[in-house]
Amino acid sequence: MSFTDKNLTCKDCGKEFTFTAGEQEFYQQKGFQNEPGRCQDCRKNFKQQKRANRQMFSVTCADCGQETQVPFNPTGKKPVYCQDCFSKHKE
Repeated sequence: MSFTDKNLTCKDCGKEFTFTAGEQEFYQQKGFQNEPGRCQDCRKNFKQQKRANRQMFSVTCADCGQETQVPFNPTGKKPVYCQDCFSKHKE
């Protein structure tokens, strides 16, 4: 399938932005059904607002004992790690 750049209007700020052929191909590969409704700046702001409103929970890292915060309420069934220890376990 061949894609061509498409001009869309942001639903937040009303500015016109380009939905590039490469982005369209990416959306298709990921199985996304809808075109983006926000321009890049508004998408970035929307994500930042969601993160700012996220409830964080204080925990102690199961490896190093450091106090850290995570975006989920641990049940105690699985170990919870700080970001550094999580990265080490991921490798």
